[in-house]
Amino acid sequence: MKYDAIVIGGGHNGLVCAAYLGRAGLRVLVLEAREAVGGMAATAELLPGVRVPHLAHTVGRLSPVVARELGLRSHGLALVQPAVRVFAPQPDGRAITLWTDVSRTAAELRAGGLAGERDAEAYPAVDRHVRDMARGLAELLSRNPPDVGNPSAVAALDGLRSGLAARARARSTETDLLRALPMAVRDLVGEWFEADALRAAVSARGILYTALGPRAPGTGAVLLTDAAGNDGGLAGQTVYARGGPGALAGALAAAVRANGGQIRTGARVVQVRRSAEQVAGVVLADGEEIEAPIVASNLDPRTTLLDLLEPEVLGPRLSWRASNIRQDGATAKVNYALRALPEFTAAATDTRRLRGRILIGPSMRYLELAARPARHGEIAEQPLLELTIPSLVDPSLVEGRPTAHVMSVVAQAAPYELSDGGWETRRDELGDSVTRTIEQFAPGFSGLVEARQVLTPLDIERELGAAGGHPMHAEVALDQWLEWRPLHGYGRYRLPLDGLYLCGSGAHPGGGVTGSPGRLAARTMLAEMARR
Repeated sequence: MKYDAIVIGGGHNGLVCAAYLGRAGLRVLVLEAREAVGGMAATAELLPGVRVPHLAHTVGRLSPVVARELGLRSHGLALVQPAVRVFAPQPDGRAITLWTDVSRTAAELRAGGLAGERDAEAYPAVDRHVRDMARGLAELLSRNPPDVGNPSAVAALDGLRSGLAARARARSTETDLLRALPMAVRDLVGEWFEADALRAAVSARGILYTALGPRAPGTGAVLLTDAAGNDGGLAGQTVYARGGPGALAGALAAAVRANGGQIRTGARVVQVRRSAEQVAGVVLADGEEIEAPIVASNLDPRTTLLDLLEPEVLGPRLSWRASNIRQDGATAKVNYALRALPEFTAAATDTRRLRGRILIGPSMRYLELAARPARHGEIAEQPLLELTIPSLVDPSLVEGRPTAHVMSVVAQAAPYELSDGGWETRRDELGDSVTRTIEQFAPGFSGLVEARQVLTPLDIERELGAAGGHPMHAEVALDQWLEWRPLHGYGRYRLPLDGLYLCGSGAHPGGGVTGSPGRLAARTMLAEMARR
């Protein structure tokens, strides 16, 4: 059967793209190499009856526009947002807690002793300022990036529209945003607050899921991008999908089917077929050929360009440029099945504080030292950790086990390539490092562990198909941002073969569980079809 469009990869962006194409009346087929859709937004069974988020452990950055337009709630998606956003324990037994309620956060900063009166007074104003800048950035990220290499009247009009929208806001906010984007998050947050613990609690979002440290230029943009298009503010979003992130994948798959699309799992694409300079379909690993004039790849950009296309399509220069896309990750994931809820010293009297994201990164120096070893191919002895205990808000993850819990841990930094030995022999070393670090803040933690799963960047590459093991498909630095994501000249979803598009996290506006790349890629395809 011939389809109007084929989407390669059933991760969340691929499903979003397919749902929009189907909604426009196209016959769409999604081809997923694994036996289930979801990709990095999946839920995995760690023990019988015990399920954990496979890689992404919250869905806080999911685009509200995508959720509304695709009717995800009607397809079974239920979201939970606890009152607490971040709990950041300190070695001395105290903690910084950032709540959804900004006034409550400021009051606790004032009373807790870790931040002074100046920081407590500044916090609400800084939160408003961050939200203002994030709204301005969201306008930029919600549309196709400008075609700086080939300006047209349409692009010029878009630029004028963006400029007028920006000027409608306070000019100081516009100026501050332009200044903040290239800054190091260490310097940006250092202008806002004095207390080191508070600086670290906010700054960590500028480096999580990247291979960057807090002194790296452009990490200010990472922080602000994380707050764009959602209710994050200074504390960031903490939103769970009931049933784990796999429930989001299930709702998206239902949206694809409701719009007439088809999904095939266990179907690995090995080549994009062409007729002269036009897409003709794909070839599967078993040799099956499927015809379609449009193909959207939800795979990472390096794999899409170098593995799925014939070398003559790219030529030597584009092949060289594609091979230099920076997408080696430094993020690992450790999942735990626990016999009971761990007792964090700083939350001994109030376990409600553990319902959001738990950050183990107590100081700016800690953040810097955690990022440094990966640059030299080493595992951090005390990694930066972001933990969640989703079973506190979603007991269905440990059904039938009333005292049990699951813990999901994102660990920075673990290099894609180790300087000494391979991950096969050092995987447990990473898991032990994470366990020891948690133990320092939750004494007795190791004794609660019933099962553990360690996913290194190499595992992310092998299991989820992201070359280099980067959870965002490509580094999120400014040289790979906007029209330069993944490459200058190919930052508007179109790839060098007519009818071939990129719709995953390696495309604008980047990674995270947002659905925005899939939505914008689909809109680009439909607009170009309408012009033909």
